[in-house]
Amino acid sequence: MPDQPRRRAVRLVAASGAAAGLLLLAAPQPVLDAVAPEFPRERRWLVRALGARMLAQHAAVLARPGPTVLTAAAGVDLLHAATMLPFVASPRYGRAARLSGAVALASALLARRGAAG
Repeated sequence: MPDQPRRRAVRLVAASGAAAGLLLLAAPQPVLDAVAPEFPRERRWLVRALGARMLAQHAAVLARPGPTVLTAAAGVDLLHAATMLPFVASPRYGRAARLSGAVALASALLARRGAAG
């Protein structure tokens, strides 16, 4: 991918991730109601923490979209996806874990592709 379109794509993905993080941080319950209504309300703080992490990570990519930051972001997303695996079959957490893990995996793959240039 040529440099200018690659930068645009990286920034678009990072802006989308930052917006999603902000939404999870600011208003987790409507998101949970829409995508994982069985997720326990008393664990909403986990969704807020994920939102804060996503916002910080994608803001860092927006600020410095170079290979080092993109590789670090990919690593964080891969680690997050891996931590979702024990929960995928859970009746209470499974749907949220599958969705969160899939989003993290996709974000990691896109970040690695962006880092490769």
